[in-house]
Amino acid sequence: MFAGLVREAKAAASGLLLKYVARASVAVPFAIALGFALAAITVMLVQWFGHVTAYWIMAAGLTAAGLIAAAAVSIKEEQEEKAEEVAEQTDTQEVISEAAQAVGQAPFALLSALAAAPGGATSMLPVVRLLVRNLPLVLLLVIIGALFWPTEPEAQQQTGETEEAEDEEELGRPTPLRPVAEHHPA
Repeated sequence: MFAGLVREAKAAASGLLLKYVARASVAVPFAIALGFALAAITVMLVQWFGHVTAYWIMAAGLTAAGLIAAAAVSIKEEQEEKAEEVAEQTDTQEVISEAAQAVGQAPFALLSALAAAPGGATSMLPVVRLLVRNLPLVLLLVIIGALFWPTEPEAQQQTGETEEAEDEEELGRPTPLRPVAEHHPA
């Protein structure tokens, strides 16, 4: 029983490993070429400026490249986090609305299931008595369900908020220049 699962796990792991080894084998020649390019640039700088200055220039250049790469990675991570938060909020709202719908439909589903049971209406009578006896609890559950019930103004408000956020984001962007039509006197 578990032997099949272990075999599938091994196959998946080896497939993933082979995929990354193939990607790494493509990157190796480029890494070697980059090393030779850095060596050539260093030799050229040594001929022009001397050893110490050339090494300082190389260190500064590689540091600048590293800072640019770090900034690009952090910007990309921030964008991914924002997109993840938006997706999470959307998912949460969908789950809440589905739960509210389920809570609202549950009593009707229960009553219809009881009515369709072999006993029919006679089996519904004890359930109705139970609900009437526990009326405060039933009302509390209905009120809680109503609190989570989605309303149209909230949905419109949320789309308005996203439009405002997009407008604010556009304010930070540079305005493209448009050509001005020349007026020639007739």
